[in-house]
Amino acid sequence: MKRYFIYLAYNGENYCGWQVQPNGVSVQETLERALGILLRVPTPIVGAGRTDAGVHARMMVAHFDTETENQDLSLLAKKLNSILPKDISIDKVIEVKAEAHARFDATSRLYRYYITTEKDPFLHRLKYKIQGDLDLAKMNACANILFEYEDFTSFSKLHTDVKTNNCEIMIAHWEQQGGDYIFTIKANRFLRNMVRSIVGTLLEAGRGKIDENGMRRVIEAKDRGAAGTSVPGHALFLEDIEYNSEIFN
Repeated sequence: MKRYFIYLAYNGENYCGWQVQPNGVSVQETLERALGILLRVPTPIVGAGRTDAGVHARMMVAHFDTETENQDLSLLAKKLNSILPKDISIDKVIEVKAEAHARFDATSRLYRYYITTEKDPFLHRLKYKIQGDLDLAKMNACANILFEYEDFTSFSKLHTDVKTNNCEIMIAHWEQQGGDYIFTIKANRFLRNMVRSIVGTLLEAGRGKIDENGMRRVIEAKDRGAAGTSVPGHALFLEDIEYNSEIFN
């Protein structure tokens, strides 16, 4: 058996998320079906993480194993693109070491959330439209509080099956581009719904409803009810995933 990484991008609008679900079509099952057709055998894949319903990925990584010899990986990527729907694209397929794992070997993930105050008839499905301007300095001041903590239970979806709610935040900041506000966050791992609930809480800071001490109280409560309302998934993008070089051949 050889192991391969698939690098792909997708628009999540038409999917119930990355992971196979009983109540809708997922990106994972769509890709597994395409791989099964080409390799002529059921081929399960393991993703680097789970994106929620409607969330997009400019880069997702998944691994699969196959006994098929002498794969032309460039041709495999082209064939996958030819049978996958228009909202999923394969960038490349590469061979990795047999023990490499798309999820557990990822050293970081980077997300961006896109907010706009302007009406845009072309990009409204990719940005979260809000009313009124936000205080960028206050949002960044509260985002900086994230670096003081490791336990982010307050931003996690309830009743998940993870063993720990600890994460290492590496980057967390807002920038403004005209009428748009873009939040970038990078961490070694993320909890279910974590980015969307952090953004919702930071929006309260941008509207003057909480300050830095209030942000600390939210995190220290370790209670999802203490944080702000989660923002919609359609404006969230998984932008990048990093790995150490030793897992690659």
